[in-house]
Amino acid sequence: MIRTLVVDDDFRVSHIHCDYVSRVRGYEVVGEAASVTEALAAAHDLRPDLLLLDIFLPDGSGLDVLRRLTGDAGGARPDAIMITADRDIASVRTAMKLGAVGYLVKPFGAADLAERLTSYRELQHRVDTLGETTDTEQADVDALFSAVRPPAVPRVPAKGHSAPTLALVQQALRTAHGDLSAAEAAELTGVSRATAQRYLSYLVKEGMVRLILRYGATGRPEHRYRIAS
Repeated sequence: MIRTLVVDDDFRVSHIHCDYVSRVRGYEVVGEAASVTEALAAAHDLRPDLLLLDIFLPDGSGLDVLRRLTGDAGGARPDAIMITADRDIASVRTAMKLGAVGYLVKPFGAADLAERLTSYRELQHRVDTLGETTDTEQADVDALFSAVRPPAVPRVPAKGHSAPTLALVQQALRTAHGDLSAAEAAELTGVSRATAQRYLSYLVKEGMVRLILRYGATGRPEHRYRIAS
């Protein structure tokens, strides 16, 4: 389980984000904090793996939390995904320099956060799979650096497709526990099976989704789909 500390000065928003985290497979919320002081103490006491970190805090900035944890010689700093209403490019650049693995602008929904958390979980899985002493290929390095970036929705043709539906189908695949059939994707997204099949085929063509053929004892193979890695 990825132990997560939620840092936000609005207790209602904090509770909502805790609920979002609890819905994502592989995550558990180990605590909440509402200030820089509380966040530093909780990070020291609870040793979370990941911070969901607001920038605007009553006694300073979430960026200060990153700075002080980075300079703390007492142990490895947890990773951080910034969750904030701060759209200032200087804050984004500072978060990047301080090693934040994501930056999510408020307001956002459960699906947006789930996408980031799923990507982060996949990153941890890749690191664990490669091992600390393994020599990596360029493809492995590229995959690690891109793992926490949500994939862009491919360019939509002028006719026959819509960006929102493409994003919906793609999100269903990203949050699935494994590969999906067209029927399963249709059920998760609320579109017809034929529509799901059409969008899945388009995503395969664009290289965003991988087609998996599952062969049974008899008959034609079942077509299943998984986000390309």
